[in-house]
Amino acid sequence: QVQLVESGGGLVQAGGSLRLSCAASGSIFSINAMGWYRQAPGKQRELVAAKTSGGTNYADSVKGRFTISRDNAKNTVYLQMDSLKPEDTAVYYCKADVILAATYRYLAVWGQGTLVTVSS
Repeated sequence: QVQLVESGGGLVQAGGSLRLSCAASGSIFSINAMGWYRQAPGKQRELVAAKTSGGTNYADSVKGRFTISRDNAKNTVYLQMDSLKPEDTAVYYCKADVILAATYRYLAVWGQGTLVTVSS
């Protein structure tokens, strides 16, 4: 099986920074894409940033403030969040599009989520 373990969430004041990490482990042949999503209370889960074979995508609301990076050797993706705003408060989820080692089948895997709270 494949697991994603997230870390780095917490409480920060507006204007501050946080760095999220997400490490994938298990029976992995390759990972096509890794990204971050978030879900605020009462809202739908939305894409924050993703790195795919085709490039990097950001939500308009985080462009210029958040930076996604990936260490392929470690199967890890990071999200550097700067100039945080109260509206960035949400549970942040990591997602990986994995090709399994045993079967070469595709599997979308989600992390357990990490809470980011930005106080005004």
